[in-house]
Amino acid sequence: MKVYIKFICSIFFKSLIFVFSTVLSLVFILNLLTELEFFKNENVSIGFTLFLSLLNSPALIFEMFPFILLITIQLLFIKLFENKELDIFKYTGLKNTKILVITSVLSFITGLFIVSIFYNLSSNFKNLYLELKSNYADDGKYLAVVTNNGLWIKDKVNSKIIITNSSSVNEKFLVNNFITEFDQNFNIIRNIKSDKIDISNKNWEILNARIYNQNNYVEKKSIKLETNFDLKTIQTLYSNLSALNLFELYKLRINYQNLNYSIIDIDLHLLKLATTPLYLLLISIFAAIIMFRIKQIKSSTFKISIGLFFSVIIYYLNNFTFVLGSTEKISISQSIFFPIFILTVINLSIITKINEK
Repeated sequence: MKVYIKFICSIFFKSLIFVFSTVLSLVFILNLLTELEFFKNENVSIGFTLFLSLLNSPALIFEMFPFILLITIQLLFIKLFENKELDIFKYTGLKNTKILVITSVLSFITGLFIVSIFYNLSSNFKNLYLELKSNYADDGKYLAVVTNNGLWIKDKVNSKIIITNSSSVNEKFLVNNFITEFDQNFNIIRNIKSDKIDISNKNWEILNARIYNQNNYVEKKSIKLETNFDLKTIQTLYSNLSALNLFELYKLRINYQNLNYSIIDIDLHLLKLATTPLYLLLISIFAAIIMFRIKQIKSSTFKISIGLFFSVIIYYLNNFTFVLGSTEKISISQSIFFPIFILTVINLSIITKINEK
């Protein structure tokens, strides 16, 4: 490896570690304040809140990596500008485009690492975080999950525990259902079998119900069952996809298809993860070009502020199109690739004459 490549790599990773550590510290402190507020009326140790804050931080850091990488690139160029290393490179025949290629490759490799390693670790931490914190949440007694055996719902209403298993969802109906009601000591009160349950509201209508009580059963055309779930609640039962690693996301997608659930949110999340290295690559190119364009400005803070200003606009554009995709206003591919297209156009429009800068 050539000396100048080693030198640029060294500055890049030192800057990345510095920015990552700084952002992680800030996120951890904000998380800690949030957890302290949440547990202010609970008898928990400070160590537990510290642990929860640490578990939740990586998932938030993952969403902030475009900003982290942008500032990393800017710090790299600030160092090159301040120490006149960029001029030395230019005198030795090293063009700005070569430096841009090196930082771009480093950013793309970092993006691959973030998606394949960091994301999976952060999702596992997030899952553990939600599991621990749910014991103290008001709705911790409610649970709904999708498995290869269908939809499972655990509910608690009027001192009764209700477990429901359904094979699929068809419009506003749960299909092929078996419900077991328990008392607080988990003694079986009754079992209910039904082909269809209307879940348009939280007061379910169980159609053609067969009610089992000990060794006997009765059949009724319709009975009501009070629950804490309706169709809207069930359709968004796993909205926190950041708590699932790549394997779990793929498995959940299959289970959603078997259950006749919409897989739009999962496909959006997976496509977003798949394009993250490309997105970070474009962000790094954008940051580098900006720094070449404004190298004459002395204030480092102002340089970083300019980059952050434009990246915030791109970030909100990205979120806006993501929402449009999740609500099916535009296609999934359009919602993900439109911000990438815009960023590509911006980079191509301002990259001209970069070697003269």
